[in-house]
Amino acid sequence: MGFYKDESLNELAGDRNVAQFVSFEPKAGGGLTQRFCRIAGYPSNHQFAAPEEAVSALLKESAALSVNIRSFLPNDPRSKEFLYGLTQLNDIIGNLRRLAKSGLFLIVNETIDVMDGGVSGVVQGGVIEFAPDDTPRCVEKPGTASLPFALGMRLLETVYGFRPDLHPAKEERIEFSIHPRAQGWMRTHTLVWERERGAMGTASAKNSWPNRFSKHIGDKAFGLLMADDLGLPVPRTVVIGRRVAPFSFGRETGSTEVWVRTAPSVPQPGRFSTVKGWVDPFALLTREDPNGEFISSVLCQAAIPAEFSGAAIRGGNGSFIIEGTKGEGDRFMLGLDLPQELPGDVIEKVESTFNELTSAFGPVRFEWVYDGSRVWVVQLHRGATETITGVLVPGDAERWQRIEAALPLEEIRSAVEQLEDGSGLIIVGDIGLTSHIADVVRKAGRPARLERAVAA
Repeated sequence: MGFYKDESLNELAGDRNVAQFVSFEPKAGGGLTQRFCRIAGYPSNHQFAAPEEAVSALLKESAALSVNIRSFLPNDPRSKEFLYGLTQLNDIIGNLRRLAKSGLFLIVNETIDVMDGGVSGVVQGGVIEFAPDDTPRCVEKPGTASLPFALGMRLLETVYGFRPDLHPAKEERIEFSIHPRAQGWMRTHTLVWERERGAMGTASAKNSWPNRFSKHIGDKAFGLLMADDLGLPVPRTVVIGRRVAPFSFGRETGSTEVWVRTAPSVPQPGRFSTVKGWVDPFALLTREDPNGEFISSVLCQAAIPAEFSGAAIRGGNGSFIIEGTKGEGDRFMLGLDLPQELPGDVIEKVESTFNELTSAFGPVRFEWVYDGSRVWVVQLHRGATETITGVLVPGDAERWQRIEAALPLEEIRSAVEQLEDGSGLIIVGDIGLTSHIADVVRKAGRPARLERAVAA
């Protein structure tokens, strides 16, 4: 008994949104007999008078005004010829008749743009995995976002403004794609491409980032979404992205002021601007990343009336390293101010937040602001460090290069990037272990030590 791909697609279209299609059975001499059809605005399996009429209707209703041709043999699971992005009716019909002469069954489906800012992926066993700019087979590649189903759905709903039409089932595997523009047979935002039923085994979410989706919306935006979903105080944030429409999340802080923060695809400590007060985000992007290589979005974040601000990391001995300063912490993070002694109750509340974050996500580092009653999370990143007192990055080196901690951050970044193989770094002077200077050095992965400056 043969397996008819179009029959399976027709069954799926009974309760799920699928890409619009029409299928044909080959007849002698290149003839075509319509089998199944799902085109918006027409009844299920509407019978057109001729193949030309069916394909013309499909082209007209396609968001991209183009179609693909898939060919198959019911008794042969191997893929046959596939044609992508056809736009001319005569060309499409000519190819259909040519393939039909070889006895191939044919499916003509609308071309779906996977580069439209949406995502594709798989739901299976209580886990949802997805990535932008790809097909559902993205789950076979590294860097796919992998989240518990409920968390992933809340994340996607926040970012795209609609809840995807997806449901978890213990014995079902669904391949899907999500699109900012409604499309498909049912004209919704979620397309289902394939459904497998039967025992699927267990699956577990990786829940880690950076991943391809966090790079898509900006690492800072993704981290804050994770903290917000956990129920921790995150300031009201509007994300103005390059690839997705603006979206927002978080809580009001009681302040009418804002911070504008650039959100690179992956962490770039202190490299791009953070500005208090509103600035033109488009001018900011044009000035700092004109080719769109590094910054995925700009965040407009409600300011927090700050009594203390700082950062926290997991140290090399498993301890929490919590540092900060009185008032706003932007100068401290840039290494312009040294950490100050923090009140015990502030340290206790930051450590409590740290415990919640690490319990949910594993080792993290985050920036915080204390408003006199609670700790707000203003940045969150995954990862542990091996930093201990006097050592930013453990290890030995063939030679050591000394650099003054008082230099501007960009000069320190440049010096680190230009280190020769086998070289380590000695930073002379005091810096915060959680500052951007320390982050830049740790990111390079070279052995790095701290040395106090000798008073003159």
